[in-house]
Amino acid sequence: MLRRTSQRFKLPVVRNLLISSALVLAGVALSGVTTSPAAAQTEETFGASYLPSFPEGDSYRMQVIGDAMAEGMLSGIVEAFGGDTRIQLSKKHRPLAGLARPDADDELKQLEDLAAKDAHHISIIMLGVNDRQSIRVGNKQIKFGDDEWRTEYARRVDRLIKTMKRRSGAVYWVGLPVVGKSDWNDGIQLINDIVRDRAYINSVKYIDAFTGFADENGAFNRYGPDLAGKFQLLRATDGIQFTAVGNRKLAHFPEREIKRDIAQARTERSIPLAGAEPEQRKVAPNRSAEAAPGAAVASTARTGAEARASYANQSNLSTTAPAPLPSSGQADQRADNSRLSLKVVGATGREETVTIELLRPAIPASVIQLMARNGSAEKATQVGDTVQETMSGGLVVLSSITPANDSGSGGRAKLAPTQTPYFKVMVKGERMPPRPGRADDFRWPRQDIAPEQMVQLPTPVAPAAAIMPVSAPATPAAAVKKQADPKRAPKQ
Repeated sequence: MLRRTSQRFKLPVVRNLLISSALVLAGVALSGVTTSPAAAQTEETFGASYLPSFPEGDSYRMQVIGDAMAEGMLSGIVEAFGGDTRIQLSKKHRPLAGLARPDADDELKQLEDLAAKDAHHISIIMLGVNDRQSIRVGNKQIKFGDDEWRTEYARRVDRLIKTMKRRSGAVYWVGLPVVGKSDWNDGIQLINDIVRDRAYINSVKYIDAFTGFADENGAFNRYGPDLAGKFQLLRATDGIQFTAVGNRKLAHFPEREIKRDIAQARTERSIPLAGAEPEQRKVAPNRSAEAAPGAAVASTARTGAEARASYANQSNLSTTAPAPLPSSGQADQRADNSRLSLKVVGATGREETVTIELLRPAIPASVIQLMARNGSAEKATQVGDTVQETMSGGLVVLSSITPANDSGSGGRAKLAPTQTPYFKVMVKGERMPPRPGRADDFRWPRQDIAPEQMVQLPTPVAPAAAIMPVSAPATPAAAVKKQADPKRAPKQ
């Protein structure tokens, strides 16, 4: 009896171990599939922003790809970005009727050829409303909704995304909205699920538009609020396409994401150490024009070691008087970028080499002399405190704050901004140490207080009204009256 019980308890344990092992192997396989596209995107782009911070021509070229629904959305996008000088919008969309059609391979090939000739920074894709059909692969017809159909459709979605990422860089895929034909919505949700998963794996942005045109119950409704909140007609009579107001609302979904990404990319342009030398010239184009051509050629030929030696020579000034500002013909210290190679263990368990680029931007000569103008042979230049701030994407910005020196005026030198009590308490949240013997000093026992530092309290003195004179016991009033009455005096 005991032996049967032990065998009965061993079977679930073995089964659980087998299931756990299968889940671990599946997780390893999925991690290898999902991390490779992300790693590829990391190699292609740099920085935390989804869009490049320094586009060619200082403007973003944008295009719309898809079916008739995407063509209607383009009219709303033209209205949204019509006055934006940061965007160069192609007002003609690139047609792609769908990915399940028999001629889908030919259309994708034509799209790849066009993308190779005319690249764009931003690609907005919207298609799939007509893809609720079987897919023909060779001589085999794959039924819509089967597992094999999902796999083939996902492969075609990956092909389109990778083509646009390789040529354009940023891809925004707008999902399909709810339609008026109820038997279509299940297929549309299936297509949206596939596209959403592939967009996540390929590190592109998927924008959901299904719930944006549904009512409070999640059902289709031709009417709905526009961008101003006014209840208007949004869908056409067929229940699929949009009206002009509906196309403007549909364009609002990618417009919101794109404008947010452009603002983030423009913000990263002003971060120190955020760009290489060509990118720095885009931020300050007049700097290279001010330098003489001969000086620019000579400074270009200098190596990084010579530039650092020049900086050291400029820092060691022998005079105590402030150094004059450099003349316009003096060359600046040029950028000195380098690379660092590290060996790490990759996702596959093999050793990989990762190259990190260390960016050292150009420093004007005026900044160097301004930092070293108070230096001398006896006294080094005062270096300010370093304030560290972590930006988005793990970028660390270091700022140097030099305190003002009031020692020449006879007063006490000012503290650095990071050493002031206000900065420590209000910014960093630190607690100031109490002075010994003060009311907020709760240390016990107080052995670190010297006798001369202890506060001597005066001896308490009682108020004058509280002092009562000491007298003889009071005589009763009856006895006093008896003594004062002469009639009752005893006879002699």
